[in-house]
Amino acid sequence: MKEGEGFMENDTWKKAQEFEIDWHLNQQFNTYNEQTKQYTYASLMGLDYYKTDYYGQIGWDLGDISVLDIGSGEQSILLKTKAGKRTVLDPLMDKFPTWVGERYKEAGIETICSPAEDFTKGSYDCVLIYNVLEHVIDPKKIIDNALELGKVVRIFEWVGNTTNIGHIHSLKQAELDEWLGGEGKVEVIKRGGANGKAYYGIFKGRNYE
Repeated sequence: MKEGEGFMENDTWKKAQEFEIDWHLNQQFNTYNEQTKQYTYASLMGLDYYKTDYYGQIGWDLGDISVLDIGSGEQSILLKTKAGKRTVLDPLMDKFPTWVGERYKEAGIETICSPAEDFTKGSYDCVLIYNVLEHVIDPKKIIDNALELGKVVRIFEWVGNTTNIGHIHSLKQAELDEWLGGEGKVEVIKRGGANGKAYYGIFKGRNYE
């Protein structure tokens, strides 16, 4: 599924996307590190309340709710999650190897190829944003969309990093708090392969019940 391309792209973002797809294509068969980090992200986003352990296979069972993963990449946390409806959104979805889309399809996960700045349709019980906002065109717009789309927004992001070709934003706690309309927690973490100064929290969307 391809969404519209109404949001203004820029050269910096296009170069960052070229860097991202090169990174993902060159490490696609060794996703262990990124997937290991997801257990840290999930824990700090409060998903351990839903943790499951089937013969050592750790995941999360969210019941009947609908979940949107913004900036999912090729190995979304939703591949380890049960939910009523699972959707992944990524602007590079049509550039990933075919097995990525096939795996999502076989897992019953809907895929949408679009910049998150353009995606404003639908309603979700939960929206996930993790390790993505340093890479996007407009992080504030994405958070605003997430708050409109989701009843709850769960977020994990790195803050205070220097920018580079693939990470075009240096996120700040004060900005994230303002955009999310609340206060997230910031701490330096070093576990599960995830190392750095992190911002995380759970926030009410505008349709929170």
